Amino acid sequence: MSSSKKGINTICTHVGELEDKTYKGAVSPLYMSTSYAFEGVDIKRYPRYFNTPNQIALSQKIAALEHAETAMIFGSGMAAVSTAILAFLKAGDHIILQQMLYGGTYNLITEQFDNFGIEYSFVDGSQPQAFEKAIRPTTRVVYIETPSNPLLTITDIKAFADIAKHHGIISMIDNTFASPVNQNPIDFGIDVVIHSATKYMGGHSDILAGAVACSSEHMEQIFKLAKNLGGSLSDYTVWLLERSLKTMGIRVKAQNENAQKMAEFLVKHSDIAQVYYPGLPSHPDHALAKSQMHGFGGMMSFELKKDLDASLFQRSLKLIKSSMSLAGVESTVLSPTQTSHALLSAEERAKQGIKDGLIRFSVGIEETEDLMADIEQALVAVKKLHMAT
Repeated sequence: MSSSKKGINTICTHVGELEDKTYKGAVSPLYMSTSYAFEGVDIKRYPRYFNTPNQIALSQKIAALEHAETAMIFGSGMAAVSTAILAFLKAGDHIILQQMLYGGTYNLITEQFDNFGIEYSFVDGSQPQAFEKAIRPTTRVVYIETPSNPLLTITDIKAFADIAKHHGIISMIDNTFASPVNQNPIDFGIDVVIHSATKYMGGHSDILAGAVACSSEHMEQIFKLAKNLGGSLSDYTVWLLERSLKTMGIRVKAQNENAQKMAEFLVKHSDIAQVYYPGLPSHPDHALAKSQMHGFGGMMSFELKKDLDASLFQRSLKLIKSSMSLAGVESTVLSPTQTSHALLSAEERAKQGIKDGLIRFSVGIEETEDLMADIEQALVAVKKLHMAT
């Protein structure tokens, strides 16, 4: 049976696993060597060439999960983003990007691309036609992120991919928030899929990694740059990531269910001003999300009523953790203005609709009743202080 016909949990568990031929262990053996033979071998293996046994095996699993011909793993999500984008650009070229992006990607473009002589345009991701209007003769890449970080806006993947194909442009997507469990952009015509594997692929807040999945032809172009930039991943972390991927299907599905319950709880709460979650019928992109996602994900954002202190609320939480990252099995919150989007100016954040009081909520696998109780007690604490002052 081909991997494309296997179920998601079967792919997570079995595709790309290495056989322990010596001791018949149940898990993949770990090959820690950084030096391999070069004579009398079919493959000249070297960690920076992304072709050690563990690297290759893990890449096969990620490719199967994303319905791609091939995949490559990197030392971080930004290593994956920067290498994939720059592989198809040179001085004088032009890239079009969705305005609502992860802060690190936005910073890469705005802080470095002028130095490289690469031109760029940011457009409204909710309007596919905006991408087409921004296309120039020198446009080589178009890039989106859906659901977006941190406001969970949804971009029409197929419409975007069709426009790119019509103009002969490489299309890329950051699929981190969805994960391969909830969304497979290659099925809609996307050329290159990128992940911060630190997030749902790792899932336990203990791995830093990135991934790219695409056709063999496009990967050849990416590899040419990747081997020179050196953003490879240590085999021990590769092994840990393969272990984590085995449970990704069941973890993410549990997070989907919990996030839906938490969004429905928050949207009805008298102390919550706004909830951003594509699983809510009130979300402006709900129908679009339903048409291109298998599940709505474990990420959401919300705003408290304007007289309630968002920072104090987060400090008052006892179960839900304040955390810089997301997508672990534990529920976490953060303020995008102080973390993921801190390097953006106040004007840039305002342009993206990111308010100072916005709270990004990564829903874990805890019992939702316990999460609701924690939010309630934190809101009580904030209101008591507000009344006292």
